Amino acid sequence: MNVSFPYKRTLIASALALSAVHIHAAGFQLNAQSATGLGRAFAGDAVIGDNASVIARNPAAMSLFERPALSVGFETITTDIEVKDSTYTGLGGSASADTDSVGGTSVAPNFYYVRPVNDKFAWGFNAYSNFGTKTEFDDDYAGKEYGGKTDVKSLNLGLVGSYKLTPAVSVGAGIDAVYGKGTFTRPDTAYSAGNDVLEIEADGWALGWNVGAMYEVNKNHRFGIDYHHSPDIEADGDLYKFGTTAAKQADTVTMPLPDIAEFSGYHRLAPSYAVHYSVQFIKWSEFDALRSENAGTIKDYNWKDAWHYSVGGTYYLDNKWELRAGYMYDTSAQDKNRSISVPDSDRQWFSAGFTYKPDDVSSIDFGATYLLGKDVSVTETTQSGTTTLSRVTGTTHANAILLGLQYSRSF
Repeated sequence: MNVSFPYKRTLIASALALSAVHIHAAGFQLNAQSATGLGRAFAGDAVIGDNASVIARNPAAMSLFERPALSVGFETITTDIEVKDSTYTGLGGSASADTDSVGGTSVAPNFYYVRPVNDKFAWGFNAYSNFGTKTEFDDDYAGKEYGGKTDVKSLNLGLVGSYKLTPAVSVGAGIDAVYGKGTFTRPDTAYSAGNDVLEIEADGWALGWNVGAMYEVNKNHRFGIDYHHSPDIEADGDLYKFGTTAAKQADTVTMPLPDIAEFSGYHRLAPSYAVHYSVQFIKWSEFDALRSENAGTIKDYNWKDAWHYSVGGTYYLDNKWELRAGYMYDTSAQDKNRSISVPDSDRQWFSAGFTYKPDDVSSIDFGATYLLGKDVSVTETTQSGTTTLSRVTGTTHANAILLGLQYSRSF
């Protein structure tokens, strides 16, 4: 990946710091809606409706609720990034850029409330994190201007409604307000005269919307479909880039986010078990470039569309316990433009979880996923005109462990 020194890398870094979760899913998408969904690799999540968290995936499924319900919980994401067979070449010569100490743990909370008004109409509210991760390279990492630290937090606030058109068909829609905040730094290097290469703080709001539908064959078989229109995020913030200004300066980066479509099915084949599945399409081809008010087009990305394919099963042990498991294959959004600090690849999800019901109106859910990535070859350079200031080449590999805990209750 070639970028011009010094201004372009600054604004790319700012946008990625605000918006990128580059371990959890393809591109920078984050699946952290519920512990229930995590335990089945989110297979069938747009239609199962076993607690209020379903409104994050399909508002039409609120028609399944006869009483008010809430769910509250959190998910932790612990990432492990390895850079191997890597060489950094700078003005001072070449050195090994291998490391296995990258990664960190982030916490993504969530809250959902569903309120049926009558046998036709329901409304709901959701609050959860779309993005949340922390990656940090050691200060003495050879290619420090390609590593550094990224700390990302965000909040999605949504208001949704559903209407039951017929006993079999329900529709739903909602609006989303998304807030994101990110800190992004790149330490000093040989050509920065002892100053940090990057120092970024940025935040911003954006509005999106979603629509969904559900078809119930009967109480044991149903299908759901959902479409999320993702907004362009305008990230306002202060940034400093060595060689550009003597102090931080303000700019606004506009970053297009992908629309997401999902189809899910749920089939309770016997009183004791059910199977469920989902196919999700993420239109990452919309992420063609980053642009800013001051610099125009920052970089052409030309990412490709990505897919999630998941299948899972639930075993209803008795009135108090449910066991579940799932598998997902998650395709990469990146094609040619890869970097040490954004180790995207095709991934496999191996998930399991359970529900415990202490009484007839409440439940406790736990879910766990091991996310296994692939080796990816990376080459990055920093240019000043026709001069190459530094270059890093190598192979990245990213895995993650996701854990979720959730409490749900109806009233």
